[in-house]
Amino acid sequence: MNREQRIRHYYELVDAGDVPALVDLFDPEVVYRRPGYEPLVGKAELERFYREQRVIKEGRHTLSTTLVKEEGAAVHGTFEGTLHDGREVSLAFADFFTFSASGAFRTRDTFFFAPLV
Repeated sequence: MNREQRIRHYYELVDAGDVPALVDLFDPEVVYRRPGYEPLVGKAELERFYREQRVIKEGRHTLSTTLVKEEGAAVHGTFEGTLHDGREVSLAFADFFTFSASGAFRTRDTFFFAPLV
């Protein structure tokens, strides 16, 4: 699977709740930075985030732009879903990925379009 397909597959797995398969797409020493959380380092922390910490219960990502270069990628899209507290959310997001030599995701940085400042 090429890098763009890997990215699209990642969001499909997140939306399906397939934590083991989505974690397998990442490098063992992954670093994931997301607003409101300390950086998640390594597959074990990433898996714990998806199983225990993520405030999203379920939803669907829709990608509008995916730009892939050899060493990284930028993604823009929307997410619509439900939080664990029952609230419905609809927001835009941007993700930035870097790849390891094997093609696994080495880093991911997520940004949400939300009225904070």
